[in-house]
Amino acid sequence: MTHTKIQDYQVLQRNADNKVCITQEDGQVVELPVGGPYTMDGAQNILVGDIWVLAGQSNMEGVGNLTDVEKPSPFVHSLQSREEWAVAEEPLHWPNESPRIIHHKLLGADAVPDPLPSHNPARKTGAGLGLAFAKERYIRTGVPIGLIPAAHGGTSLEQWDPELRELGDASLYGALLKRIESVGGKVAGVLWYQGESDTSSLENVKYYQDRMYRLLIALRRDLRQPDLPFYCVQLGCTVSFDADARNWNGIREAQRTWPLQLPHTAMVSAIDLELDDSIHIGTQGLKRLGRRLADVADSLPSPQLIGASLEAGQSRIRVSYRYVRGGLYASGRPSGFTLRDRDGRELPLIHKISLEENTAVLHLTDHPIPTDMFLWYGWGLNPYCNLTDAADAALPAFGPIQLSW
Repeated sequence: MTHTKIQDYQVLQRNADNKVCITQEDGQVVELPVGGPYTMDGAQNILVGDIWVLAGQSNMEGVGNLTDVEKPSPFVHSLQSREEWAVAEEPLHWPNESPRIIHHKLLGADAVPDPLPSHNPARKTGAGLGLAFAKERYIRTGVPIGLIPAAHGGTSLEQWDPELRELGDASLYGALLKRIESVGGKVAGVLWYQGESDTSSLENVKYYQDRMYRLLIALRRDLRQPDLPFYCVQLGCTVSFDADARNWNGIREAQRTWPLQLPHTAMVSAIDLELDDSIHIGTQGLKRLGRRLADVADSLPSPQLIGASLEAGQSRIRVSYRYVRGGLYASGRPSGFTLRDRDGRELPLIHKISLEENTAVLHLTDHPIPTDMFLWYGWGLNPYCNLTDAADAALPAFGPIQLSW
Protein backbone atom coordinates (compact mmCIF):
# COMPACT_ATOMS: atom_id res chain seq x y z
CA MET A 1 0.00 0.00 0.00
CA THR A 2 1.31 3.40 -0.97
CA HIS A 3 0.26 6.61 0.76
CA THR A 4 0.99 10.11 -0.49
CA LYS A 5 1.79 11.47 2.95
CA ILE A 6 1.11 9.85 6.30
CA GLN A 7 -0.20 12.16 8.99
CA ASP A 8 0.26 12.14 12.74
CA TYR A 9 -2.45 9.96 14.34
CA GLN A 10 -3.39 8.32 11.06
CA VAL A 11 -5.00 4.87 11.15
CA LEU A 12 -3.97 2.47 8.39
CA GLN A 13 -6.45 -0.21 7.35
CA ARG A 14 -5.10 -3.69 8.09
CA ASN A 15 -5.20 -6.36 5.40
CA ALA A 16 -6.36 -9.97 5.66
CA ASP A 17 -3.01 -10.89 7.27
CA ASN A 18 -3.51 -8.37 10.09
CA LYS A 19 -0.77 -6.07 8.88
CA VAL A 20 -0.09 -3.31 6.38
CA CYS A 21 2.78 -2.72 3.97
CA ILE A 22 3.81 0.92 3.57
CA THR A 23 6.19 2.42 1.05
CA GLN A 24 8.11 5.17 2.81
CA GLU A 25 9.32 8.36 1.16
CA ASP A 26 12.78 6.82 0.74
CA GLY A 27 11.25 3.90 -1.19
CA GLN A 28 11.74 1.37 1.59
CA VAL A 29 8.77 -0.95 2.19
CA VAL A 30 7.84 -1.31 5.85
CA GLU A 31 5.50 -3.97 7.21
CA LEU A 32 3.54 -3.04 10.32
CA PRO A 33 1.33 -5.43 12.32
CA VAL A 34 -1.99 -4.48 13.90
CA GLY A 35 -1.39 -2.16 16.83
CA GLY A 36 0.79 0.84 17.45
CA PRO A 37 1.48 3.61 17.99
CA TYR A 38 4.17 3.70 15.32
CA THR A 39 6.44 6.44 13.97
CA MET A 40 7.49 6.66 10.32
CA ASP A 41 8.34 9.31 7.74
CA GLY A 42 8.29 11.89 10.51
CA ALA A 43 4.68 11.09 11.47
CA GLN A 44 3.89 9.94 15.00
CA ASN A 45 1.13 8.01 16.79
CA ILE A 46 0.23 5.95 13.72
CA LEU A 47 -2.09 2.99 14.32
CA VAL A 48 -2.81 -0.11 12.23
CA GLY A 49 -6.34 -1.44 12.59
CA ASP A 50 -9.83 -0.97 11.14
CA ILE A 51 -11.37 2.13 9.59
CA TRP A 52 -15.14 2.63 9.82
CA VAL A 53 -17.23 5.18 7.93
CA LEU A 54 -19.96 7.10 9.77
CA ALA A 55 -22.53 8.20 7.16
CA GLY A 56 -26.11 9.38 6.96
CA GLN A 57 -27.86 12.43 8.38
CA SER A 58 -28.17 14.24 11.69
CA ASN A 59 -28.64 11.32 14.08
CA MET A 60 -25.37 9.90 12.75
CA GLU A 61 -23.74 13.31 12.69
CA GLY A 62 -24.74 13.55 16.34
CA VAL A 63 -26.86 16.17 18.07
CA GLY A 64 -26.60 14.82 21.60
CA ASN A 65 -25.91 17.27 24.42
CA LEU A 66 -22.19 17.51 25.20
CA THR A 67 -22.73 16.35 28.78
CA ASP A 68 -21.27 13.10 30.13
CA VAL A 69 -20.00 12.25 26.65
CA GLU A 70 -17.95 9.18 25.73
CA LYS A 71 -14.34 9.76 26.75
CA PRO A 72 -11.53 9.57 24.16
CA SER A 73 -9.25 6.57 23.79
CA PRO A 74 -5.63 6.65 22.53
CA PHE A 75 -6.52 3.71 20.28
CA VAL A 76 -9.45 5.38 18.53
CA HIS A 77 -8.58 8.11 16.04
CA SER A 78 -10.73 10.16 13.69
CA LEU A 79 -10.20 11.70 10.27
CA GLN A 80 -11.74 15.01 11.29
CA SER A 81 -14.09 16.88 8.97
CA ARG A 82 -11.12 19.11 8.07
CA GLU A 83 -9.34 15.86 7.01
CA GLU A 84 -6.64 15.93 9.63
CA TRP A 85 -6.20 12.85 11.80
CA ALA A 86 -6.52 13.23 15.57
CA VAL A 87 -7.52 11.28 18.67
CA ALA A 88 -11.30 10.94 18.34
CA GLU A 89 -13.33 13.08 20.69
CA GLU A 90 -16.83 14.49 20.76
CA PRO A 91 -18.11 16.08 18.62
CA LEU A 92 -16.75 13.99 15.74
CA HIS A 93 -18.54 15.90 12.98
CA TRP A 94 -17.71 19.52 12.06
CA PRO A 95 -19.12 19.81 8.50
CA ASN A 96 -18.45 23.56 8.31
CA GLU A 97 -14.72 22.73 8.53
CA SER A 98 -14.71 20.33 5.57
CA PRO A 99 -12.58 21.11 2.50
CA ARG A 100 -15.29 19.40 0.38
CA ILE A 101 -17.65 21.91 -1.24
CA ILE A 102 -20.80 19.78 -0.84
CA HIS A 103 -20.93 20.31 2.92
CA HIS A 104 -20.75 24.08 2.52
CA LYS A 105 -23.41 24.09 -0.18
CA LEU A 106 -25.69 22.13 2.13
CA LEU A 107 -25.01 24.76 4.80
CA GLY A 108 -25.99 27.54 2.39
CA ALA A 109 -22.53 28.75 1.32
CA ASP A 110 -21.18 29.04 -2.22
CA ALA A 111 -17.54 28.18 -1.57
CA VAL A 112 -15.16 26.49 0.84
CA PRO A 113 -13.90 29.04 3.41
CA ASP A 114 -10.23 29.94 3.17
CA PRO A 115 -8.87 29.39 5.71
CA LEU A 116 -11.09 26.67 7.11
CA PRO A 117 -12.72 27.69 10.41
CA SER A 118 -11.53 26.28 13.71
CA HIS A 119 -13.64 24.41 16.27
CA ASN A 120 -16.24 26.56 17.98
CA PRO A 121 -15.48 26.27 21.72
CA ALA A 122 -19.02 27.39 22.60
CA ARG A 123 -20.66 24.39 20.93
CA LYS A 124 -23.14 22.62 23.26
CA THR A 125 -24.37 19.69 21.14
CA GLY A 126 -22.83 17.16 18.79
CA ALA A 127 -22.38 13.86 20.66
CA GLY A 128 -22.88 10.82 18.39
CA LEU A 129 -22.62 7.04 18.39
CA GLY A 130 -19.29 6.55 16.59
CA LEU A 131 -16.93 6.89 19.55
CA ALA A 132 -18.90 4.44 21.71
CA PHE A 133 -18.90 1.96 18.81
CA ALA A 134 -15.17 2.31 18.23
CA LYS A 135 -14.18 2.01 21.88
CA GLU A 136 -16.32 -1.09 22.30
CA ARG A 137 -14.73 -2.67 19.23
CA TYR A 138 -11.25 -1.95 20.56
CA ILE A 139 -12.06 -3.36 24.01
CA ARG A 140 -13.33 -6.59 22.47
CA THR A 141 -10.70 -7.13 19.79
CA GLY A 142 -7.61 -5.13 20.70
CA VAL A 143 -7.66 -3.74 17.15
CA PRO A 144 -7.27 0.07 16.94
CA ILE A 145 -10.08 1.93 15.20
CA GLY A 146 -10.12 4.84 12.80
CA LEU A 147 -13.33 6.74 12.11
CA ILE A 148 -14.32 8.72 9.01
CA PRO A 149 -17.17 11.04 10.04
CA ALA A 150 -19.06 11.74 6.80
CA ALA A 151 -22.69 12.34 7.79
CA HIS A 152 -24.58 15.56 7.10
CA GLY A 153 -27.80 16.56 8.83
CA GLY A 154 -31.03 16.81 6.85
CA THR A 155 -29.81 14.82 3.84
CA SER A 156 -32.11 12.47 1.97
CA LEU A 157 -31.15 9.17 0.43
CA GLU A 158 -31.60 10.76 -2.99
CA GLN A 159 -28.85 13.26 -2.10
CA TRP A 160 -26.53 10.29 -1.43
CA ASP A 161 -27.21 8.92 -4.93
CA PRO A 162 -24.10 7.15 -6.29
CA GLU A 163 -24.99 8.42 -9.77
CA LEU A 164 -23.73 11.81 -8.59
CA ARG A 165 -20.19 10.50 -8.04
CA GLU A 166 -18.97 12.28 -11.17
CA LEU A 167 -19.60 15.59 -9.38
CA GLY A 168 -16.77 14.69 -7.04
CA ASP A 169 -16.63 17.00 -4.04
CA ALA A 170 -19.94 18.57 -5.10
CA SER A 171 -21.81 15.39 -4.13
CA LEU A 172 -22.04 13.51 -0.84
CA TYR A 173 -21.18 10.19 -2.45
CA GLY A 174 -18.29 11.59 -4.48
CA ALA A 175 -16.84 13.43 -1.49
CA LEU A 176 -17.06 10.26 0.61
CA LEU A 177 -15.18 8.24 -2.01
CA LYS A 178 -12.43 10.85 -2.13
CA ARG A 179 -12.06 10.82 1.65
CA ILE A 180 -11.74 7.04 1.65
CA GLU A 181 -9.25 7.22 -1.22
CA SER A 182 -7.15 9.70 0.76
CA VAL A 183 -6.62 7.15 3.56
CA GLY A 184 -5.74 4.20 1.34
CA GLY A 185 -8.96 3.29 -0.45
CA LYS A 186 -10.14 0.50 1.87
CA VAL A 187 -12.27 0.47 5.01
CA ALA A 188 -13.52 -2.17 7.44
CA GLY A 189 -17.15 -1.19 7.02
CA VAL A 190 -19.86 1.47 6.97
CA LEU A 191 -22.26 2.53 9.73
CA TRP A 192 -25.38 4.20 8.34
CA TYR A 193 -28.10 6.17 10.15
CA GLN A 194 -30.45 8.02 7.83
CA GLY A 195 -34.07 8.11 6.75
CA GLU A 196 -35.74 10.92 8.66
CA SER A 197 -35.67 13.16 5.57
CA ASP A 198 -37.18 10.37 3.46
CA THR A 199 -40.34 10.35 5.57
CA SER A 200 -41.39 13.51 3.73
CA SER A 201 -43.34 11.61 1.06
CA LEU A 202 -44.88 8.25 0.27
CA GLU A 203 -42.80 8.20 -2.93
CA ASN A 204 -39.61 8.20 -0.83
CA VAL A 205 -41.00 5.31 1.20
CA LYS A 206 -41.76 3.41 -2.00
CA TYR A 207 -38.22 3.77 -3.35
CA TYR A 208 -36.25 3.59 -0.10
CA GLN A 209 -35.21 -0.04 -0.36
CA ASP A 210 -34.18 0.28 -4.00
CA ARG A 211 -32.10 3.37 -3.25
CA MET A 212 -30.41 1.66 -0.30
CA TYR A 213 -29.68 -1.38 -2.44
CA ARG A 214 -28.10 0.75 -5.18
CA LEU A 215 -26.06 2.72 -2.64
CA LEU A 216 -24.53 -0.40 -1.13
CA ILE A 217 -23.91 -2.10 -4.47
CA ALA A 218 -22.14 1.06 -5.68
CA LEU A 219 -19.98 1.33 -2.56
CA ARG A 220 -18.90 -2.30 -2.83
CA ARG A 221 -18.08 -1.85 -6.51
CA ASP A 222 -16.27 1.48 -6.22
CA LEU A 223 -14.20 0.38 -3.21
CA ARG A 224 -13.57 -3.05 -4.78
CA GLN A 225 -14.84 -4.67 -1.60
CA PRO A 226 -17.67 -7.04 -2.60
CA ASP A 227 -18.20 -8.11 1.02
CA LEU A 228 -18.04 -4.64 2.58
CA PRO A 229 -19.97 -4.75 5.88
CA PHE A 230 -22.83 -2.25 6.04
CA TYR A 231 -24.76 -1.82 9.27
CA CYS A 232 -27.69 0.57 9.58
CA VAL A 233 -29.94 1.99 12.29
CA GLN A 234 -33.73 1.83 12.09
CA LEU A 235 -35.50 5.13 12.68
CA GLY A 236 -36.45 5.86 16.26
CA CYS A 237 -39.12 8.27 17.50
CA THR A 238 -40.10 11.84 16.73
CA VAL A 239 -42.52 14.40 18.12
CA SER A 240 -42.37 16.71 15.10
CA PHE A 241 -45.65 18.47 14.30
CA ASP A 242 -45.31 18.07 10.53
CA ALA A 243 -44.31 14.38 10.54
CA ASP A 244 -46.52 11.76 8.88
CA ALA A 245 -46.91 8.54 10.89
CA ARG A 246 -47.60 6.47 7.76
CA ASN A 247 -44.29 7.50 6.24
CA TRP A 248 -42.32 6.90 9.45
CA ASN A 249 -43.87 3.46 9.73
CA GLY A 250 -43.07 2.80 6.08
CA ILE A 251 -39.39 3.80 6.32
CA ARG A 252 -38.94 1.74 9.50
CA GLU A 253 -40.38 -1.35 7.79
CA ALA A 254 -38.24 -0.78 4.71
CA GLN A 255 -35.17 -0.52 6.94
CA ARG A 256 -36.12 -3.67 8.85
CA THR A 257 -36.48 -5.82 5.77
CA TRP A 258 -33.94 -4.51 3.24
CA PRO A 259 -30.80 -5.99 4.92
CA LEU A 260 -32.28 -9.44 4.29
CA GLN A 261 -31.57 -8.92 0.57
CA LEU A 262 -27.77 -8.73 0.79
CA PRO A 263 -25.07 -10.51 2.82
CA HIS A 264 -22.85 -8.73 5.34
CA THR A 265 -25.60 -6.31 6.29
CA ALA A 266 -27.48 -5.83 9.55
CA MET A 267 -29.83 -3.42 11.30
CA VAL A 268 -30.16 -2.30 14.89
CA SER A 269 -33.19 -0.63 16.43
CA ALA A 270 -33.37 2.76 18.15
CA ILE A 271 -37.12 2.71 18.85
CA ASP A 272 -36.64 2.50 22.63
CA LEU A 273 -34.18 5.36 23.02
CA GLU A 274 -35.01 8.77 24.49
CA LEU A 275 -34.73 12.01 22.54
CA ASP A 276 -32.79 15.17 23.35
CA ASP A 277 -35.17 17.24 21.20
CA SER A 278 -38.04 16.56 18.81
CA ILE A 279 -36.14 14.16 16.56
CA HIS A 280 -32.60 13.49 17.83
CA ILE A 281 -31.52 10.70 20.18
CA GLY A 282 -29.88 11.83 23.40
CA THR A 283 -26.25 11.30 24.36
CA GLN A 284 -26.77 8.31 26.64
CA GLY A 285 -29.00 6.59 24.09
CA LEU A 286 -26.37 7.16 21.39
CA LYS A 287 -23.79 5.41 23.56
CA ARG A 288 -26.10 2.38 23.79
CA LEU A 289 -26.71 2.53 20.06
CA GLY A 290 -22.97 2.55 19.35
CA ARG A 291 -22.56 -0.58 21.45
CA ARG A 292 -25.47 -2.23 19.62
CA LEU A 293 -23.68 -1.59 16.34
CA ALA A 294 -20.51 -3.04 17.85
CA ASP A 295 -22.49 -6.20 18.57
CA VAL A 296 -23.52 -6.71 14.96
CA ALA A 297 -19.98 -5.94 13.81
CA ASP A 298 -18.95 -8.71 16.21
CA SER A 299 -21.35 -11.15 14.50
CA LEU A 300 -23.93 -10.81 17.29
CA PRO A 301 -27.07 -9.86 15.34
CA SER A 302 -29.92 -7.94 16.90
CA PRO A 303 -33.22 -9.77 17.46
CA GLN A 304 -35.07 -10.51 14.24
CA LEU A 305 -38.76 -11.18 13.93
CA ILE A 306 -39.61 -14.78 13.02
CA GLY A 307 -43.37 -14.37 12.92
CA ALA A 308 -46.60 -13.98 14.83
CA SER A 309 -49.27 -16.64 15.35
CA LEU A 310 -52.82 -16.04 16.55
CA GLU A 311 -54.07 -18.68 18.97
CA ALA A 312 -57.72 -17.67 18.89
CA GLY A 313 -58.88 -20.49 21.14
CA GLN A 314 -56.62 -19.24 23.93
CA SER A 315 -57.10 -15.53 23.13
CA ARG A 316 -53.42 -14.81 22.63
CA ILE A 317 -50.82 -13.96 20.01
CA ARG A 318 -47.30 -15.33 20.15
CA VAL A 319 -44.62 -13.11 18.58
CA SER A 320 -41.33 -14.96 18.17
CA TYR A 321 -37.78 -13.76 17.51
CA ARG A 322 -34.39 -15.24 16.71
CA TYR A 323 -30.98 -14.00 17.81
CA VAL A 324 -32.27 -13.22 21.30
CA ARG A 325 -29.48 -13.33 23.87
CA GLY A 326 -30.51 -14.22 27.41
CA GLY A 327 -34.24 -13.88 26.79
CA LEU A 328 -36.51 -10.90 26.22
CA TYR A 329 -36.52 -8.18 28.85
CA ALA A 330 -38.53 -5.07 29.70
CA SER A 331 -37.97 -2.41 32.31
CA GLY A 332 -41.44 -2.19 33.78
CA ARG A 333 -44.56 -3.28 31.93
CA PRO A 334 -43.70 -4.60 28.44
CA SER A 335 -45.00 -2.10 25.91
CA GLY A 336 -45.00 -1.36 22.21
CA PHE A 337 -47.32 -3.89 20.57
CA THR A 338 -50.68 -2.78 19.16
CA LEU A 339 -53.45 -4.33 17.07
CA ARG A 340 -55.04 -2.11 14.42
CA ASP A 341 -57.55 -2.25 11.61
CA ARG A 342 -56.84 -1.50 7.95
CA ASP A 343 -57.21 2.23 8.55
CA GLY A 344 -54.70 2.28 11.42
CA ARG A 345 -57.29 2.59 14.19
CA GLU A 346 -56.22 0.79 17.34
CA LEU A 347 -58.18 -2.28 18.40
CA PRO A 348 -58.02 -2.29 22.24
CA LEU A 349 -57.66 -6.03 22.66
CA ILE A 350 -54.25 -6.51 24.35
CA HIS A 351 -54.58 -6.44 28.15
CA LYS A 352 -51.21 -7.95 29.06
CA ILE A 353 -47.85 -8.84 27.50
CA SER A 354 -45.74 -11.60 29.01
CA LEU A 355 -42.24 -12.62 27.97
CA GLU A 356 -41.10 -16.22 27.48
CA GLU A 357 -37.46 -16.51 26.42
CA ASN A 358 -37.52 -15.45 22.73
CA THR A 359 -41.30 -14.92 22.55
CA ALA A 360 -43.64 -12.10 23.52
CA VAL A 361 -47.11 -13.38 24.36
CA LEU A 362 -49.93 -10.89 23.81
CA HIS A 363 -52.93 -11.76 25.97
CA LEU A 364 -56.24 -10.64 24.49
CA THR A 365 -59.51 -9.63 26.09
CA ASP A 366 -62.64 -11.76 25.87
CA HIS A 367 -64.08 -9.34 23.33
CA PRO A 368 -64.80 -11.08 20.00
CA ILE A 369 -61.60 -11.16 17.95
CA PRO A 370 -61.96 -9.54 14.52
CA THR A 371 -61.45 -11.86 11.59
CA ASP A 372 -59.00 -9.43 10.05
CA MET A 373 -56.50 -7.29 12.00
CA PHE A 374 -52.91 -6.09 11.83
CA LEU A 375 -50.10 -6.37 14.37
CA TRP A 376 -47.53 -3.63 14.92
CA TYR A 377 -44.58 -3.04 17.20
CA GLY A 378 -43.66 0.64 17.37
CA TRP A 379 -46.60 2.09 15.46
CA GLY A 380 -46.66 5.84 15.00
CA LEU A 381 -44.34 8.77 15.53
CA ASN A 382 -43.55 8.49 19.23
CA PRO A 383 -44.43 5.01 20.47
CA TYR A 384 -43.33 3.77 23.87
CA CYS A 385 -41.35 0.58 23.21
CA ASN A 386 -39.23 -0.95 25.94
CA LEU A 387 -38.36 -4.49 24.88
CA THR A 388 -34.75 -5.61 24.49
CA ASP A 389 -32.89 -8.83 25.02
CA ALA A 390 -30.64 -9.30 28.04
CA ALA A 391 -27.72 -7.86 26.05
CA ASP A 392 -29.61 -4.56 25.43
CA ALA A 393 -30.36 -5.23 21.77
CA ALA A 394 -33.75 -3.64 21.10
CA LEU A 395 -36.58 -5.32 19.23
CA PRO A 396 -37.08 -3.73 15.81
CA ALA A 397 -40.23 -1.82 15.02
CA PHE A 398 -42.37 -3.69 12.51
CA GLY A 399 -45.74 -3.70 10.83
CA PRO A 400 -48.22 -4.21 9.54
CA ILE A 401 -48.41 -8.00 9.89
CA GLN A 402 -51.83 -9.30 8.98
CA LEU A 403 -53.44 -11.74 11.39
CA SER A 404 -56.52 -13.71 10.45
CA TRP A 405 -58.31 -16.87 11.49
